[in-house]
Amino acid sequence: MRTLFAVGTLVLLSGCSTLPDPDPNQAWVDLAPGDNDSLHALQVDERDWADSRYFEVQPGNHELTVRYQFAVTPSNIGPVEEPLWRDCQLNLTFKDFTAGQRYQMQAGSIGFRPWIKLYDQRQKLIGQGEPAGCQRT
Repeated sequence: MRTLFAVGTLVLLSGCSTLPDPDPNQAWVDLAPGDNDSLHALQVDERDWADSRYFEVQPGNHELTVRYQFAVTPSNIGPVEEPLWRDCQLNLTFKDFTAGQRYQMQAGSIGFRPWIKLYDQRQKLIGQGEPAGCQRT
C-alpha cells in the first residue's frame, strides 16, 4: 500500500511540473539555476510573465527580467556564521531571438554581485545581463 501511495504521489507531482511543448514559431528560454539558488522568470519587455519556469518569446528583440536568489557565503561577508541571502532582479536584453530556437539562461554570483548569461543551443555565450536591484532576504 505504501508503494502505491508513493508512486501515485510521484505521478501527481511530476504532472504538476511538466513544461508545455515549445511553440515552433517562438523562441524558448530555459532557466538553469545553480544547486543552492533559485532563478525565476518575471517579465518580458516590462510585462509580467505568467510562468516562472521559462520564457517563450516572439522572434526579435526582447528584454527579459528574472528574479535570482542566492546565498553569500560567510567568507565573503566577514565574521559571521550564517550565509546572507540576496534577492535580486536582473535584466537581459537580446536582439536576435529566433523562432524554433532553444536558449538557456544561467545565473550565478561572485560575492554579493549577481550575474546572468544567455547561451544558444550550442552552449555558445550570446548575451549577458545586468543587475536591476538587490535586497537582503
